Amino acid sequence: MQVKIENVYRRPYEILPAAGALAAAIALKTWPELFVIPTQAAMACSAGLAGLAAVRGMQARRIVRYRRSLRRLPAYALEPKDIPHAGDGLFFGRGFEWTQVHAQRLHQARMPYNAHLLKLGRLYKFARDYERKHPQGDWLTSVTQRSAWWNPVEPLAPLGGKPEIHGVEPDEEEIWTALAELTNHVIVYGTTRVGKTRLAQLLVTQDIRRGDPTFVFDPKGDVELLLSMYAEAVRAGREKDFVVFHLGFPEISARYNPIGSFEQESEVASRTTGQLPDEGQSAAFKAFAWRYVNTIARAMAATGEKPDMAKIYAYGVNVDKLARDYLEYWLDKRSPNWRATFDPNPTKDMKDLVAKTERNGRDITVVLLAKHFRELGHKDPVADSLTGILSNDRTYFEKLVNSLYPLLEKMTTGKLAALISPDYMDSMDPRPLMEWQSLISRNAIVYCGFDALSIPDVAEAVSASMLSDLTSVAGAIYKHGLGYGQSVSEKVRRIRLHLDEVNELIGPYFKQLANKAGGAGMQITAYTQTGQDIEVKTGSPAAAGQIGGNLNTMIMLRVKNEDTAKLLTSQLEEVPVWSVTPDSGVTDTNDPGDFADFSSRSGDKLSSEKVPLVTPAMLMSQPKGQAFALLEGGRLVHVRIPLALAEKDLVVPSKWEEMLQHMRRQAAELSSHEDAMEELTVEGAGIGF
Repeated sequence: MQVKIENVYRRPYEILPAAGALAAAIALKTWPELFVIPTQAAMACSAGLAGLAAVRGMQARRIVRYRRSLRRLPAYALEPKDIPHAGDGLFFGRGFEWTQVHAQRLHQARMPYNAHLLKLGRLYKFARDYERKHPQGDWLTSVTQRSAWWNPVEPLAPLGGKPEIHGVEPDEEEIWTALAELTNHVIVYGTTRVGKTRLAQLLVTQDIRRGDPTFVFDPKGDVELLLSMYAEAVRAGREKDFVVFHLGFPEISARYNPIGSFEQESEVASRTTGQLPDEGQSAAFKAFAWRYVNTIARAMAATGEKPDMAKIYAYGVNVDKLARDYLEYWLDKRSPNWRATFDPNPTKDMKDLVAKTERNGRDITVVLLAKHFRELGHKDPVADSLTGILSNDRTYFEKLVNSLYPLLEKMTTGKLAALISPDYMDSMDPRPLMEWQSLISRNAIVYCGFDALSIPDVAEAVSASMLSDLTSVAGAIYKHGLGYGQSVSEKVRRIRLHLDEVNELIGPYFKQLANKAGGAGMQITAYTQTGQDIEVKTGSPAAAGQIGGNLNTMIMLRVKNEDTAKLLTSQLEEVPVWSVTPDSGVTDTNDPGDFADFSSRSGDKLSSEKVPLVTPAMLMSQPKGQAFALLEGGRLVHVRIPLALAEKDLVVPSKWEEMLQHMRRQAAELSSHEDAMEELTVEGAGIGF
């Protein structure tokens, strides 16, 4: 078998013949008489030599580009208005499809005889040393720091990593994927500050520009992401569709009731108690709290009262009033004359009942009403549950559901109470009300900030409830269509959902959302640092694997551990790479009758070995803003994500100023903490992520 090995890192030997041919072409054209050649023949020869010089020059240029790209790539940034978009595709950046050819080139680039191509030259190091020792005002420093084609020591962008990974292919193209493929959802892995949020910014910008309903969940808060969303909404003429929900700033946030919309009353209990611990003995207390909240929710739904966190807490602390309202409602509906036979005052023969009721801390009127309900022969599961609660000692019962109260108290204290337990009848409150069905119908753009760094417990509870609510809406759309409950039915539309730090958002409903939301037109893009983050949140590798199995398109930026890298590399095949080994030898003879005194041989020995198409080490050493992406079920690409340049002349609502300052301050504190945990040293200055 004949194997042709492409050596794109050799010296550009074509430069000399290109220069010689060009010089000869110029001489023939300028002084044809010196060569004793007819003028026409000289012109023809000159043209031929010029063509040869051009061919050899392009061949030399190709080799120079490959050698240069191993350690230097041009910065890649786009104005937000210049980000490409299409109605049926999603743009990721510039790159190429990674194949065996690129694995071969990377193998060659890292051979010892090419090691010098991966190192920065002495002149470059001298320039950086000079800049460190001299102030910015120095004229030479200003020259060496210039980003220009003529500057051989132009500073590299501080991207870190191994630039040769992407440098094996300088001929890039735009990387797109079909939007229809994303109903299988996307998972993005990347350690801190390597480009996850910038990728989110790129994708969200396209979603807004296409006119899709776009929802972003941001637990910690990224101010640049928020500003880019708002700027794009203004640019697309969708400013009125922009909604901000932020737990840290209730006064400017939209209001949202995380348990107000549901298909089944049991969803209220699941969302309310979802964040309670359920390991070991805590599981029994969580189950008891769930049953308690479920009884309250069913009673409220029956009486036409919309549940919210404040009411659940109020009724949880004092269920007697709810029991009375429910029993009276039920009896009014089915036994209108019940009051004629009901005596709210206890008789003398009820001493034991009165004593027990006082001991239990219950309302005697409600207990008598429950007794009258049973005496009339009525049966109702909700009434039976409420009656059972009333028969328990209040102190003992509160111990059983004690784990529920601290969480509800946090969510119903101060300004948060009016934010997540809104008063629907308050016409004086200018803050909009969020309901997912309505937001989807009007193609809204929603930014949800949960301020997880300041109020982690509340952030986790509200975000999990919000995802549960969204799951319920997706299920209803899947079953009934988008316009269910309305006079005009609408076809299913594409819904783009971005979940930053998804490990902090995963709750009991997330797997169901990822598994079934695609049928409702919802496309999830989830962002996280490691696979272990999801595993810790779900509690087991099997559960994490179930979630990963529902997020089929994988994008992996630089990651910090091998197990996460193997989530991608384990899906790729091994490919052969070839090595060339010089093979030479000399043989002499002492036979006087032999005409030859010695013989020699020289050649190349080819050998091959199977290597992974991509190794975990490659994923762990990518420069910032670069990623391997497994698209469309098996198409592997390596892509550079464009840095979106800052918006110019962006005017934001004045009421946002305090919120933006708070988000910037938290981002700075988080960045300082991450710097303390992981020190990155990168030469040069320029674009960062």
